[in-house]
Amino acid sequence: MIDPACGSGSLLLKSAKILGKDNVRNGFFGQEINLTTYNLCRINMFLHDIDYDKFDIACEDTLTSPQHWDDEPFEVIVSNPPYSIKWAGDDNAVLINDPRYSPAGVLAPKSKADFAFIMHSLSWLATNGVASIVCFPGILYRGGAEQKIRKYLVDNNFVDCIIQLPDNLFFGTSIATCIMVLKKSKNDNSTLFIDASKECIKITNNNKLTDNNISKIVEVFEKRTDIEFISKLVSNNNIAEKDYNLSVSTYVEQKDTREKIDINSLNKEIDDIVEKEQMLRDEIKKIISEIEVQ
Repeated sequence: MIDPACGSGSLLLKSAKILGKDNVRNGFFGQEINLTTYNLCRINMFLHDIDYDKFDIACEDTLTSPQHWDDEPFEVIVSNPPYSIKWAGDDNAVLINDPRYSPAGVLAPKSKADFAFIMHSLSWLATNGVASIVCFPGILYRGGAEQKIRKYLVDNNFVDCIIQLPDNLFFGTSIATCIMVLKKSKNDNSTLFIDASKECIKITNNNKLTDNNISKIVEVFEKRTDIEFISKLVSNNNIAEKDYNLSVSTYVEQKDTREKIDINSLNKEIDDIVEKEQMLRDEIKKIISEIEVQ
């Protein structure tokens, strides 16, 4: 198991809790560029009873200097990389030949490294593995190099599912992020889109996913079928026809929560108002006529 942008290690530790740390046979791997956060991650491993020989956390830039070449591929990859940060991109002529990025034929934009993290995770993913990556929503529909990378992912059937999360969910950002699930061995040539934007509870100004919310999302993910206003299984050919747009709202219809209006009843109310208005006009006209006679 690895988190290529592990921060303080919270995703690794949460995964260990869900899977059971004894079931993670080859250990926990991670990489973090910030020295202070890297040290915090290592301390957290000890505090959560992960033995020293069961984790390998490195301090270096994942995108340009990955530290676990000898350990990949990984069956489980989880990551919440920084959103739309700058990176070397095509300023570094060597990167286009990097085996992690070269299959797409293009590098992520220098000002938006999101797809660089995604391509890194995909490259290190085992054939039977699953990668779950929290994404900035813009990467799902923007054009240019990002569209070309989406084309590569979809045409090669690597995108298993896109999950739209609620807004105000993560500390430090109010945007509604998404989860991109990648697999190298799928049973169909389709992508599942899930709208989980309403699956949360509100706590003060923030939203929170409860265990019940998470269970519902997982259930929809496992069923992999169409559910009105919630999920849609879309063939990759249809995604191609929509210029490889992977935004959930493109495929999952939003439920209309507006108040339904009975047009016949509304017309009757208008007729009644007009009739009463005419009666008032007639009464006023009658009063004025009597005043003029006097």
